[in-house]
Amino acid sequence: MAENHTPGNPNDPNPRERRQGSRSDPARSSQPQRRHGSRSDPARARSGRSQNIRPAGDPPAAVEPDRAARPGAPDAPRAAAFAVLQAVSELDAYANLVLPRQLSEAGLTGRDAALATELGYGTLRATGTLDEILRRCASRDLADIETPVLNLLRLGAYQLLRTRVPTHAAVATTVDLARATGNVRAAGFVNAVLRKVSARDFDGWCDQIAEGASPLGRLALRYSHPGWIVAAFAEALGEQESELPAALAADDERPETHLVSWPGRISRAELAAEAGGEAGPYSPYAVRLSSGGEPAALAAIQRRLAGVQDEGSQLCAVALATLPLDGPDERWLDLCAGPGGKAALLAALAAGRGARLTAQELHPHRAELIARAVEGWDVEILVGDSRKREPDERGYDRVLLDAPCTGLGALRRRPEARWRRTPADLPELLSLQAELLATALRLVRPGGLVGYVTCSPHLDETRRQIERLLAERGDVELVDARPAFAQAPGADGSPMVQLWPHRHGTDAMFFAALRRTG
Repeated sequence: MAENHTPGNPNDPNPRERRQGSRSDPARSSQPQRRHGSRSDPARARSGRSQNIRPAGDPPAAVEPDRAARPGAPDAPRAAAFAVLQAVSELDAYANLVLPRQLSEAGLTGRDAALATELGYGTLRATGTLDEILRRCASRDLADIETPVLNLLRLGAYQLLRTRVPTHAAVATTVDLARATGNVRAAGFVNAVLRKVSARDFDGWCDQIAEGASPLGRLALRYSHPGWIVAAFAEALGEQESELPAALAADDERPETHLVSWPGRISRAELAAEAGGEAGPYSPYAVRLSSGGEPAALAAIQRRLAGVQDEGSQLCAVALATLPLDGPDERWLDLCAGPGGKAALLAALAAGRGARLTAQELHPHRAELIARAVEGWDVEILVGDSRKREPDERGYDRVLLDAPCTGLGALRRRPEARWRRTPADLPELLSLQAELLATALRLVRPGGLVGYVTCSPHLDETRRQIERLLAERGDVELVDARPAFAQAPGADGSPMVQLWPHRHGTDAMFFAALRRTG
């Protein structure tokens, strides 16, 4: 596996030169990546118990643990969280795929599962800021600390600074975990470093590590985002830059589960009643589950009457399907359709309108996911590179392009993603997006619509991508997409639409509608 390094301060958009970080730090991946899976099989430990936790930003409060941990036998929630950190650092795994397996293997439910989730996800989100603090407490460079030991330090520091776990419990359980995971010789080092970390609270440490940083750099450290992402969010917010702290804070909040009621199979009211949720405020098919729960256990999900889909993603599919179109409206295309969430909703909408959807996907294994997602609807599935397709005489009436992107709009769902992406990823992605846009416009008929979607607010991937296209081509016009998002607040006067987690409770989806005129 390629070595990973932490830049001197990964949070500052204008970093000063500092020492290099850990070889295994997820704060930076040495190669731009577009990942499709994960691998993990870390060790697990015996069952233990949970501690009370608090959301980031709440004042710490001393809370006694339910019962004392046995010396040398770490509780299972912390062991599961540590296993997740190890899998992400050493196997390039995805936390949201590793954690469910860890919870299942350890038999964790309820408060214990919630604690493991908070510690694992929270530590991953806060990695950059935690490492800046640990640099000031460790007696050696983080690059010289073994990966398991560094992850133990991160896990302990997160408990000390971002939860209500008492100091003695946070330190003692981390030292016990070090011994139980084969890091006995590092137990004293872990204890000493965490004692130094406990000398200040989170705000106190942020004040110290942010000394001399730029205003955006201070926000990056406090909200634990790489500086380049903070700068990208600030630019995307534009005149609403005062919302930047809220936008960053939203990435650390646990997202609600959103369901989609597939039209023709179940009504939104029926789904809301069964799931115990509430109708979403924007999509006519959305149900929000504020309490989380187990969507897979719902009869509507098992009977394929509904699915799990972010309301912002639903809105983008609905927008393409409902914007006015002159001429025939019978052939729809989802150009990058895997894994099939938007394709399923488009298939349901097309079926109710007498249209037929074609779903195209480059990767065969993702095409199989599409086939499962659209089961029961008349959908043509094509496998292969759409850029090599030649248009037929008829052309498509509506084309959805949910383009590969940085995914900066879904950081709250992927806790490690903010440290894996780098600005170096952008050139390749921007080129691919431009090629796919050209493909979509080649395959759509004259007068037809193309919906360009990204799960990112980065202007290079969104508005500037569309502006470049319009400047280069005279046979394409921008269509005002705002009527399709009329219920969503925060439009800034542009015919292109940008959603935000802190405004809408959705992923930061971008949508632009284009009409081919010739």
